[in-house]
Amino acid sequence: MDSSSRQQHWNDVYARKREDEVSWFQAGPALSIDLIQRCAAPLGAKIIDVGGGASRLVDGLLDRGFEDLTVLDLSSAALTKARERLGVRGARVHWIAADVTTFVPPARYAIWHDRAVFHFLTSPADRSAYVQALELAVEHGGHAIVGTFALDGPERCSGLDVVRYDGPGLAAALGPSFSLIETLRHEHVTPAGKVQAFTFVRLART
Repeated sequence: MDSSSRQQHWNDVYARKREDEVSWFQAGPALSIDLIQRCAAPLGAKIIDVGGGASRLVDGLLDRGFEDLTVLDLSSAALTKARERLGVRGARVHWIAADVTTFVPPARYAIWHDRAVFHFLTSPADRSAYVQALELAVEHGGHAIVGTFALDGPERCSGLDVVRYDGPGLAAALGPSFSLIETLRHEHVTPAGKVQAFTFVRLART
């Protein structure tokens, strides 16, 4: 699937469903917030949420005093939902509608967070492009937090194939410019009550 097809797919998903109807919805993304706080970045550090869409992670980070937040997503419809939900606080966030595989980072970030974008990249070329963007975006000494479906997680999501990972496999796929700090298993319960197994890694930019 090319970039324009991916964009259309996700815009269609957000047009059909409410924020709390999609399988990846979290009322409070506690694990992601905890992993970001473990990086011990100052409140003024630049943080980018890749594939953030309408996620409430940005709300939680603003609540905790983080000041320089960027949300990147293919779907402009998802970003609009998030910005409208935040109201006046939405003006404090940088919103970027773009495909991560063609993303040219406008800045260097202390923390790159991605919950469930990387596992949709089923072609080696797309994974390579993602890693290139990741390397350009994260400052030396910064962190990458990436979550994907675990080896026993779903084989498809939202009608698309995915690639599943364990911790070492995910760290290896993200390249030698990052060293693995920790890996975690997370079982996400969807709004429909299904359990989805995720692998999360936290890595340091060397």
